[in-house]
Amino acid sequence: MTDSNSLPLAVFDLDNTLADTAHRQRFLETKPRDWDGFFAAAPQDPPIAEGIALVLQSARECEVVYLTGRPERCRRDTLAWLAAQGLPEGRVYMRRNDDRRPARRTKLEILGRLARTREIRVLVDDDELVCEDAERAGFRVVRARWAAQSAELKVAQEREGRT
Repeated sequence: MTDSNSLPLAVFDLDNTLADTAHRQRFLETKPRDWDGFFAAAPQDPPIAEGIALVLQSARECEVVYLTGRPERCRRDTLAWLAAQGLPEGRVYMRRNDDRRPARRTKLEILGRLARTREIRVLVDDDELVCEDAERAGFRVVRARWAAQSAELKVAQEREGRT
């Protein structure tokens, strides 16, 4: 039997990689953006079949961890959503509630920390800027292009550091 600490890591983003956020995009289209409403609606996110299948497949050979730009205050809802989808338990890395840096910075920082002690087999994410920076840093990336792209979410990830 292999010790799980020696397994490589498969790192998965949540929003628009595993969870379809289309139904809550409307909260980002208001001025000012309704962040409380956006995150409060996350427990109703439908799962994205392609992402879920990839997590389950990856769990056969890797330890699965989740890396999201969601703020820490969403942890309880996020853990409940992952469990409701029947996804493997795994560490969940979230941004601090007051962290407004771009997703590509926060996620690459965490990936770098993880890579110091573990092999990262793959990062699966829908954010092109995160994917590009991860590839430049030497990580293998699978681009989650199976959800509809949202211009409002992209701005939120990059300029507002919200998800």
